[in-house]
Amino acid sequence: MTMTIRQAQPADAIAAAPLIIDAIGDIAKRMTGETEWDLVNQGLCELFKRNDNRHSYLYTYIAELDDTVAGIMVLYPGKDAPALDRNLSDWLAKKGAANTKVDAESLADELYIDTVCIDPAFRGKGIGSQLFAYAEEVAQQTGFSNLSLNVEIEKEPAIRLYKRLGYEIVSPWTIIGEPFHHMVKMV
Repeated sequence: MTMTIRQAQPADAIAAAPLIIDAIGDIAKRMTGETEWDLVNQGLCELFKRNDNRHSYLYTYIAELDDTVAGIMVLYPGKDAPALDRNLSDWLAKKGAANTKVDAESLADELYIDTVCIDPAFRGKGIGSQLFAYAEEVAQQTGFSNLSLNVEIEKEPAIRLYKRLGYEIVSPWTIIGEPFHHMVKMV
């Protein structure tokens, strides 16, 4: 089996959107302004195909195993987040969404790992670890010394994994009113 990681393309939306939903759960409803899962999926596909928001193909990397999408990683510079989030807020407002506020998730000097998800059929094959290693390469290539992510405080297995990968809890964070740990790894 051959695993590759590549920049996403707009055509990857159909495979990527369900993985984003799997990773972020109900936050996907808030990000799309929708309440029904099929409409959430459609909204994420639309956002993915655009080039102006955090879930754009431009900020997404695809892990393929034998030419099949096995996982995704959404990764963007923290300094770009205010503009990306403003565009998302504007899109939500045009749709008439009940809530158009998008919470900041990173600091300007960080390369931020927004979302990582491995298709359930491919879990346990080390794909997630390879995506995290790839994020470190991207950070080094783009001049970032801080790689960050947020994790819900009750997700102890994920916290242990991130600590094992070298991430440290540096501060509390709140996203959509929920408590998270902001974790950073120096690369």
